[in-house]
Amino acid sequence: MGPMTPRVTRRSAIAAAAAAGLGLPTAAHAAPAPGRRSGRFTTVRVATYNVSLNRPEEGKLLEDLASGTDAQIAAIAEVIQINNPDIILLNEVDHDDAGRAVDLLREKYLEVSQHGKSPVHYPYAFTAPVNTGVPSGLDLNRDGTVGGPDDAWGFGEFPGQYGMVVLSRLPILTEQVRTFQNLRWADMPSSLLPAEFYGPEITAQLRLSSKSHWDVPVQVGSTVLHVLTAHPTPPSFDGPEKRNQRRNYDEIRLWADYLSPGRRSHWIVDDAGVRGGLHPSEPFVILGDYNSDPHDGDSWPGAIDQLLTHPRIQDPQPTSDGAVEAAREQGGANDEHRSKARFDTADFGDDPRPGNLRVDYVLPAKTLQVASSGVFWPRQGAPGSELTGTHPFPTSDHRLVRVDLQVKE
Repeated sequence: MGPMTPRVTRRSAIAAAAAAGLGLPTAAHAAPAPGRRSGRFTTVRVATYNVSLNRPEEGKLLEDLASGTDAQIAAIAEVIQINNPDIILLNEVDHDDAGRAVDLLREKYLEVSQHGKSPVHYPYAFTAPVNTGVPSGLDLNRDGTVGGPDDAWGFGEFPGQYGMVVLSRLPILTEQVRTFQNLRWADMPSSLLPAEFYGPEITAQLRLSSKSHWDVPVQVGSTVLHVLTAHPTPPSFDGPEKRNQRRNYDEIRLWADYLSPGRRSHWIVDDAGVRGGLHPSEPFVILGDYNSDPHDGDSWPGAIDQLLTHPRIQDPQPTSDGAVEAAREQGGANDEHRSKARFDTADFGDDPRPGNLRVDYVLPAKTLQVASSGVFWPRQGAPGSELTGTHPFPTSDHRLVRVDLQVKE
């Protein structure tokens, strides 16, 4: 089922999408011109943003969205309006099967001017179930009891907490979306799965993705751009077995294998039973909060390097002045970091460690031309700095990361 048209009722579209297992098509809107054109190329602004729209109780986010007056959500909408991406991944949006959160976010906030900013319209969206909060029925944390957020397939208080949403001005090819929610960790060859910690029963069933991995094809003129999205588990809150560090590494590795030909990707099977990775000729961009800095923080050594040094991937290295200022003023762990502060995308400076890190990524295929890039983190006193701020943050502890791509028509 593709995105809705004005002749399709929302109820029938939801039913069709649910039957297909492919998430949710969007409500009907008149689509604006898709991107800025020049010659044989279209400039497409692609962004990722961990918006921290997670709530401690199921249904609470829907209440906040429905009010139309929630200060945090309004500030997030303003950040998106300022940056005006054509395609954006939102991490940490509590999922609901009816897709009500996606509709309310657009109707009550994004399509309403925030402090004089131009509204943004996304007639296409994709969202689908995630593993966070879904009970496994197993004692995953090995504490002798079954139940609670630690024993869900991905850490969460309720099903769908910390979900994902892709919003787009350009058509999403919903019928071609591939999801990897149910892919088992044990199916990955030479994985870092700590089988001795989990034991044979859990090892045989444990899912790899803490939320999900999605390949979301977007039609850009005559080109199909594969938007590869994920949000690997934080590599912290670990015991000596380092299960979260290991899982974070292998969640990142999934995309590295997916983009590699032949045997390296043959083990990958999507939720529809289709085997294999992305064809070498297909253009793509990787989006998401990967919870891994190249040099600092708690991730397994080399975790994000699996993508940053991949032969098919380029790293535009977006920067901001605000990150440099924040690292200098907060000090602490930031003073010992090996990564350059200008690359940071998340403000973790309220804790002694890990300090501010680069964890949010927009990584295009090397076959795509990068026109520009940036991290939305203004210096104090600059326009928009009131939307990032310091702890407690008016929006999120993460910053929007954007890259402008030249895509062949």
